[in-house]
Amino acid sequence: MPPPTVPFFLTSTTLATAAKPQRQQLPAQPPSCGAQTPADSLAASYTARMRLNPHLALRLFDHLLRSGADPDPIAYALALARCARARAHPAAAQLHGHAAKRGAASHRRVRNGLIHAYSVCGMLRDARKVFDYGPEVDMIAWNCLLRGYAHVRDAGALREFFARMPARDSVSWNTVIAWCVVNGEHEEAVAVFREMLASNECQPDRVTLVSVISAIAYLGALAQGLWAHAYVCRKEIEVDEKLSSALINMYSKCGFIEGSVYVFENSCALRSVDTWNAMLAGFTASGCSERALDLFARMESSGFMPNKITFNSLLNACSHGGFVEEGLFEKAEEMIQMMPMEPDAAVWKALVGACRTYNNFELGKKAGHRLIEAAPNDHAGYVLLSNIYALDGNWKGVHKVRKLMLDCGVQKVPGSSSIELDGVIHEFISGDKSHSRKRDVYEMLSEICQQLKIAGYAPDTSQVLLDIDDEDVKESSLALHSEKLALAFGLISTAPGTPIRIVKNLRVCGDCHNAIKLLSKIYGRCIIVRDANRFHRFREGSCSCGDYW
Repeated sequence: MPPPTVPFFLTSTTLATAAKPQRQQLPAQPPSCGAQTPADSLAASYTARMRLNPHLALRLFDHLLRSGADPDPIAYALALARCARARAHPAAAQLHGHAAKRGAASHRRVRNGLIHAYSVCGMLRDARKVFDYGPEVDMIAWNCLLRGYAHVRDAGALREFFARMPARDSVSWNTVIAWCVVNGEHEEAVAVFREMLASNECQPDRVTLVSVISAIAYLGALAQGLWAHAYVCRKEIEVDEKLSSALINMYSKCGFIEGSVYVFENSCALRSVDTWNAMLAGFTASGCSERALDLFARMESSGFMPNKITFNSLLNACSHGGFVEEGLFEKAEEMIQMMPMEPDAAVWKALVGACRTYNNFELGKKAGHRLIEAAPNDHAGYVLLSNIYALDGNWKGVHKVRKLMLDCGVQKVPGSSSIELDGVIHEFISGDKSHSRKRDVYEMLSEICQQLKIAGYAPDTSQVLLDIDDEDVKESSLALHSEKLALAFGLISTAPGTPIRIVKNLRVCGDCHNAIKLLSKIYGRCIIVRDANRFHRFREGSCSCGDYW
């Protein structure tokens, strides 16, 4: 019989019964020293069953009350833990009242259980009352409330409460670092990690390193990633599935695919589907389509079941590797329909990107609309579909998509590019002239434009997806793209011959791609640009690309 929607113990008859059922009065006998009463034994039995069956904790707690025995603090804590997992705020509140009547609410384990349950249910006001007006609180209580602020994404309260903590352990630091990563504050995540190291309060663990390495991967900061990996080795931190996947992802997103291969090949006993997917995505992002397909064959022979992420990587590998016979355009929809799971936004985004690359506008429009249906709040879908219409010369379709985007309240994220120099991340915004070294940067940008003209390069104004006829306006718009600003900064800030690594939040336009390819030959530099969904490796006037979705 399935469990009821409302636990038995929430009925008024159960909780209102403070007195035990009437029993036949027997002559009092002095208890033997250390002996348990039958009621104590019964309560202990129910508590043990709640430990073994946490998903039935509320049902068992109800049976415990009906038996006439008194719940001990551990029973309350186990029932509250179930409320937290089920996000059952009403049940937690009634347990609170029941514990208060029985005098158990002030017990440390019950109080911590209440703070945790209220916090994960989003009832921070109630959690704070328990925290503030109870007896002296311990580290568990502090961490429960800290995670509550992280759960409701209250940045101000989170920072203030973290600063107030009298002491902090690895759970405290991990909570704040993970919150930074989840909310896109990647530089702050790295900064908090450095503060953790400087504080000497505790040592980073696997959870810490997974979050920090994920932040470093987003920033594309290879030097910091190498340091983090060296720290893992130096401190002999055990590399589990999550940490190995994070390292593989970090190296591939920093453009160092052989680092990903090294981690993958040395994690044989720890591989999971996520580990295989991380390596598949890495090969695809780096333009190694054949290696990605070979790896998928190894994955199948090893007995691992592919998931949506696997098929997404395969679709990218096939489309951008030119393997038409293995999955492109005519077979793309068939491949998606044959997937054993519902395709998500990432799959449709991969197909739209491939359609844009190979000018298959009809399929691109169909996939673009499916992408918006799958992720209506993601600006990328609207931008990709709008670009498909623009490249097809269908300005009516462009305006229709932009109106839909406006009606849905979705805003386009401005283009930005970052470059790491001596461990410091420098960011540039497209069209922005407010950088502290703007004079040097724009002088170098002017030189870049001059060098391109000398080499016979003409800006590809078709990449300016605006319905305007002024070519000068289009050319000036292209010149101020963030990746060109970051490249100018890299050229004046690094020694000749030094590789330049740039990370862009959006897709690199065709004009910037072609211009940087020529500039890599003019300046004799290896230039690696990672945008929102692919790598561009420029060297001596040539380029190899891989798609990242």
